[in-house]
Amino acid sequence: MNAPSSPESARPPLRVAVLASGRGSNLQALHRAQTEGRLPIALVGVFSDKPESGALAYARTHGLPAEALRPSEFESREHFDRALMRAAAAVRPDLIVCAGYMRILSKDGIRAAPCPMINIHPSLLPKFPGLHTHARALAAGETEHGASVHVVNEVLDGGRVLAQARVPVRAGDDPSQLAERVLSREHPLLIATVRAIADGRIRLQDAGTARVSWLHDDDLDLE
Repeated sequence: MNAPSSPESARPPLRVAVLASGRGSNLQALHRAQTEGRLPIALVGVFSDKPESGALAYARTHGLPAEALRPSEFESREHFDRALMRAAAAVRPDLIVCAGYMRILSKDGIRAAPCPMINIHPSLLPKFPGLHTHARALAAGETEHGASVHVVNEVLDGGRVLAQARVPVRAGDDPSQLAERVLSREHPLLIATVRAIADGRIRLQDAGTARVSWLHDDDLDLE
């Protein structure tokens, strides 16, 4: 006689939609972890502002629902963002992952989101929101740097930080060397954070004072 399933094993896969603008390396990392059984999610849609993006090409090659919206076809950023969120809502996601999505979402777009959104950012937030994080960390004389996964809200890179991973800043580093070191942790950090959300270990509805998960190499399932 089979043992009854635990609540965790009975939990349906987390329905994840992805927003991406570029080559889609974060998308590929999520999809690979899903197909290898390391991530209990269902990728239900990939949406881009770049019709020729590598992310859309990857999605279509692997049979994932994919859609591009051209910003030039909308009268304003707000109109585009609302249309983007309507497209995402149609696939009924539980979570939207901004995975290399290069447009700043308007307040209208964020308010129209059908579910929580998260983003991965290459710094130890709240330090260095925005662009050029590696050069800024070096200029500030930081001894450690890293990446953060945070909730998307109306403040640029200002939402609740869910999880972070550190890397050392080494003597003689230039921005490209530091960027490469951070990138080696970004994909595992994103996968580990989405897994924790899917498993219920990170609850997006918790208060803003909820604990940040500091993830180390043993937590990151490094390849």
